[in-house]
Amino acid sequence: MPMLDAAAGQVGTSTAPGQDAKAPVAGEPCVLLKLGEIVLKGRNRDQFERRLQNNIRSAVKGLGIKIQIWQREGVIVVRAESGELADVDAVARRMLDVMGIVWVHRAWRVAKEPDATVQAALDLVGQHPALVRKGAFAIRARRRDKRFPMTSSELNILVGSKVQERYDLPVNLKHPDIAVFIEVDQREVFVFTDGTPGAGGLPVGMSGRALVLMSGGIDSPVAAYRMMRRGLKVDFLHFSGMPFTGPESIYKAYALVRELDKFQGGSRLFVVPFGKAQQQIKSSGADRLQIVAQRRLMLKTAEVVAHNLGGAALITGDALGQVSSQTLQNITALDDAVELPIMRPLIGMDKIEIMAEARRIHTLAISELPDEDCCTVLTPRRAETRAKIDDLRQIEKRLDAGEMAEQLSTTLQEHRPSYGDPGA
Repeated sequence: MPMLDAAAGQVGTSTAPGQDAKAPVAGEPCVLLKLGEIVLKGRNRDQFERRLQNNIRSAVKGLGIKIQIWQREGVIVVRAESGELADVDAVARRMLDVMGIVWVHRAWRVAKEPDATVQAALDLVGQHPALVRKGAFAIRARRRDKRFPMTSSELNILVGSKVQERYDLPVNLKHPDIAVFIEVDQREVFVFTDGTPGAGGLPVGMSGRALVLMSGGIDSPVAAYRMMRRGLKVDFLHFSGMPFTGPESIYKAYALVRELDKFQGGSRLFVVPFGKAQQQIKSSGADRLQIVAQRRLMLKTAEVVAHNLGGAALITGDALGQVSSQTLQNITALDDAVELPIMRPLIGMDKIEIMAEARRIHTLAISELPDEDCCTVLTPRRAETRAKIDDLRQIEKRLDAGEMAEQLSTTLQEHRPSYGDPGA
């Protein structure tokens, strides 16, 4: 790790409203990442941290920025090799979508000396927008390295007195307009004023693999996001209505997976033309059981695909009572179709809650684009809300549903929607 000299090494520049665009901050810009539940893990905590570091490197690849990573107690430090503020800012923005990080701070790394710490704090306060209106301030110092010659309280007093002397600002420890955070680490001190909440959760890939049944609707992308946040690496399976529908639903599924790819990277979308299978189910006399029967066939097909991909579970966007196929009895009938566990992270959410989350992760606008989904073609006027498993099994026996699922699994078209690819 490069050492910093007493003058705090490199000097970067940062612009704040009302401040001189050339005003420097003493120190080297970096990104300080705070970890959440990872720090509560026991003996396998280092596995979670290594996975997170790998995910950070993968997330930054698309930016074309070379970085260095250091793991500390409960935090990760990311440094752009160029030292350029634009690169550090780009890395910080990208870190907001990396699962396992709860706070992202644009920090300044300074020499492990009181004078260097004071100077960086003065520079940051001098660039803060609240300085214009003489906002109150507070200093929040913390020593991770207890060998530092000053205690946290002494550092608070030293830096606070210098800020008052320079800017004549009032102190408000409970509700400050400007909060300066100082963290004394093993080899240096980090100084910063603000932070942005991260995605939280667990590093993607830490909990295994699963397959998402991805429609073009609002629910399944949110379900995928929620399970990625619990550490699952997911693949996506979309059933199109082709040849009885156009390719619009495939375009939507592709766009949705590309947006979700920012949370995990390396996403794969598999598309199955499902129209003829739906037609066969209708011809079998399924009538009001059509929707539940075709969903069972989708699950059976997904189970075959998941086994081939090494997936240990299926994920759907079901929410209890939202539509006719999502009654308790119908959900029980769907579970009967496969042996793999079916995860339903939205089961207790209502539509307003799901839409709010879809808006936050930027999938809602894509989901609301018009298309003809396979679930809307060849459907009966009235759908069964209390499907009986024995009746569904009889339909599947006539169709040889197991063989149909195997055959459908051979028709897959694979796509690789990449969030980092501007041409995707």
